[in-house]
Amino acid sequence: MNSPPSINVNKPLQTLVTQKSAEQFPIWKLLAFSWIGFITIMTETMPVGLLLQISHDLQISKLWAGQLVSFYALGSVCAAIPIIALTKHWDRRRLLLITLGSLCIFNGLAAISSHYIFTLFVRFCAGMAAGVIWGLFVSYVRYLVAPHLQGRALAVAGIGQPLALCFGVPLGTFLGTLFDWRSVFWMMSILALILLSWVRLFIPRFMVDPTQQKIAFGQTLKMKGVGLILLILFVWVLAHNILYTYISLYLIAVGLGEHIDVMLLIFGLAAIVGIFITGHFIDQYLRHLTLVSLIIFAFSALCLGIFMHSIWMVCAAVIVWGISFGGAPILLQTALADIAKEQTDAAQSMLVTIFNIAVAGGGIVGGLLFDQWGIHSFAWSALILSFIALILVYRAKDHGFGVGHRV
Repeated sequence: MNSPPSINVNKPLQTLVTQKSAEQFPIWKLLAFSWIGFITIMTETMPVGLLLQISHDLQISKLWAGQLVSFYALGSVCAAIPIIALTKHWDRRRLLLITLGSLCIFNGLAAISSHYIFTLFVRFCAGMAAGVIWGLFVSYVRYLVAPHLQGRALAVAGIGQPLALCFGVPLGTFLGTLFDWRSVFWMMSILALILLSWVRLFIPRFMVDPTQQKIAFGQTLKMKGVGLILLILFVWVLAHNILYTYISLYLIAVGLGEHIDVMLLIFGLAAIVGIFITGHFIDQYLRHLTLVSLIIFAFSALCLGIFMHSIWMVCAAVIVWGISFGGAPILLQTALADIAKEQTDAAQSMLVTIFNIAVAGGGIVGGLLFDQWGIHSFAWSALILSFIALILVYRAKDHGFGVGHRV
């Protein structure tokens, strides 16, 4: 079978989309990216449910086994910006194929490794591949559709992330119980190989114009609105992860300790609802959706802070929280890509880096808050941060979150 046609982005994006493609929504191509997002997130989080098996097999503590997740995230932080910069003249499909092949190889190496240090190393390398994937993700998805469908396309392609967050850990735990932890890594390796074939056969190439890739990352950061959106991202994701990282401690404190898995499932399902709502309205109401999402997020944090003694109110707050945050990555990715335009790869690489720093920061800040003021401080800190993000979005009406339709 011949390779899909190459698309040259030397011309304006509007001229790259034929009348036929503008009228059609390439759902199967977008679903490939949904699965890529799923496997990338699941590869990161699945050790959480396999800590006992991994620690016993590698003869390490559960604390050290948990670092397999941390090293994956660290790899993403370290790789996204420099690798995207070094490969700016490459065909983007070629780079995507290399990263998927890397996930296949490094998951396989993790499955056969009997040494902890080597396992950490391959997890770091897998995280590097994931960071590059996220750096390419948004611009590639946007190139597949007409400009007026880009927000909806990101919502479809982005569904894999909340699905992985919702079902990844429970599914990995179930498969680990049914087989063993090494078999789960082998399954992820095989899935990466299938996706590699899917991309190779059906996803078009993109040869980015080198003359449009000369702006340095520092100059991209100075583009009006880019720094502000990255700041909003950091504050919002930090607020979310202060709550989410220590949700188990919170649920135990409110009397739901035996139902942590159910509550996480409920949160994930609510996040999927948020994804669908975002996908339906984002191209018409990007600014309004972002403001409403932050207001609802703040309301859920307020309820989690006030109604700790009401299980039903906590459950309702978790549902509202999930809906409000489910579409947040898509909202921020779309706003950033609209501003960055030809520099989307560079800007999205920064987004990946800031996102992972905020995830790690949520764990660190949450731990400090817990030591100083206890569990009650999580919700109130998230509430304060959400108000800061809300003010920043409100002030960004000229760059990033403008009034009216995106296109």
